[in-house]
Amino acid sequence: MVNLAPTKPASRVAAAPTSTIRKPRGLSGTGGRTAALFLTPFFAVFALAMVAPVIYSIVLSFFAQQKSGLGFGEAKTAFVGLENYLQVLQSEAFVGGIGRLALYCALYIPCMVGGAVAFALLLDAAVARARKLFQLFVFLPHAVPGVIAALIWAYMYTPGVSPIVSVLETGGISLNFLDAHLILPSIVNIAVWEWTGYNVIVLFTALQAVPREVLEAARVDGAGEIRAALSIKLPLILPALSVIMLFTVIGTLQLFTEPSIISKATASVTSTWVPNMWAYDAAFNRHNLNQAAAASIIIALMAAVLSWAVTRFSSRMNKA
Repeated sequence: MVNLAPTKPASRVAAAPTSTIRKPRGLSGTGGRTAALFLTPFFAVFALAMVAPVIYSIVLSFFAQQKSGLGFGEAKTAFVGLENYLQVLQSEAFVGGIGRLALYCALYIPCMVGGAVAFALLLDAAVARARKLFQLFVFLPHAVPGVIAALIWAYMYTPGVSPIVSVLETGGISLNFLDAHLILPSIVNIAVWEWTGYNVIVLFTALQAVPREVLEAARVDGAGEIRAALSIKLPLILPALSVIMLFTVIGTLQLFTEPSIISKATASVTSTWVPNMWAYDAAFNRHNLNQAAAASIIIALMAAVLSWAVTRFSSRMNKA
């Protein structure tokens, strides 16, 4: 007989799909190759324009052109070791240029950085409508090329044609800005006029990132604008201030354009007034490329040491 009673349906176990889940491809493969492809032109140009000249200068600084006999023979390249470096460091003009550069730094860095901080804080506290106009006026001098700025100030310093000198003489004040005693502050003034606006914009941008809630809380506690600027804003922009200090120190060691232009208007600035001018004079006036290379390496080492010192000091200040 056939059993017509309902039977219990067999339980079906759903089989899990055996399809393999593909993992997303990482960026280490294709992304790394793409990044390398885009970065290759930069590193190629950097190696040709920066690394290769530095290596060539180092090699060149260990050689010298020497003539046999009484100096009438053909010049031959000979390895002289550190002799070029010793001759550069024994040069009174080069050492004197380092001293003038140190005085320039002592005057320029406090004036420029202090002025940039003051202007940035004033811009941050200024009325919104006037802020853009102030930014434009402060930044405009930086838009003027260094050569043009030096030419303008050379005209402003020259007696007989300078309106500034004429106004001072009308008031009974006789000043010669191109005199040996005033030429250093005069060149400092040119650099401060050029670079303060650029650093103001950098610091002002950092001030815009300061949390407004912190400033509002300080005002609720009774802090005025000056107290808030010194106790809250200034400590919070120390990283930006550290970057400015680093770039300023490196830039001061590269001083060349301003004194070179001013030297055409006065005898107070010689062709070896600062180390960079000494190296230029050695290369193109005295045709001693080996000593010029040695001088450039010495200047680069000075910049490296000072940059390291500024970086260490800035990191300690930021941690404090």
